Amino acid sequence: MSNTPMAANPLTRAVLEIDEYASGLGWDQPARLFALVDTSRLRTQEPALAAQLGLEEESTQTGLTPIEQDEIPAGRPLDDFLGTIAWPAAVVGCALTVERLMLPPSAEAQVPEGLGEKKLAKWVAQHPDRQEVRMTVAVLRDGTRESALRLREKDSPKEVLTGPDLVPGLAEALSATFAD
Repeated sequence: MSNTPMAANPLTRAVLEIDEYASGLGWDQPARLFALVDTSRLRTQEPALAAQLGLEEESTQTGLTPIEQDEIPAGRPLDDFLGTIAWPAAVVGCALTVERLMLPPSAEAQVPEGLGEKKLAKWVAQHPDRQEVRMTVAVLRDGTRESALRLREKDSPKEVLTGPDLVPGLAEALSATFAD
């Protein structure tokens, strides 16, 4: 049984389930991509897969089921990779979990001007106020979005922050994978 707290909406539950899964793998993990499928439809159309995922009971796991996809190619920029994705009609949404270094807003004024991407990443990695964060972002075909943020220093399910607009750029990139 999952330790994921019950959330009011299925997308939030899916994001928290993915966050819990990623947490169980530990830190310093590669980005992971998930298809989100309607659980009821999965039970009907793919009963063997539903049974393999432990979803054969009608009373359990209603809502969305995350299905992890193949590994994201190492060394390939995430935005380039996301630009190559097209989802089949059975996929109602997608999610991505990724780890990054973040700085508090107060550090923005300290960023040296003219740094390229690699030098900026190095500068952030050496900043004393940096925070390691795991971001899980999910979007549905209709544009609905949800995200969860977990700081490494506060690595507890009770310390996970959720909200639809926590990582807007990543949500937009995921939404673009559903564009025609």
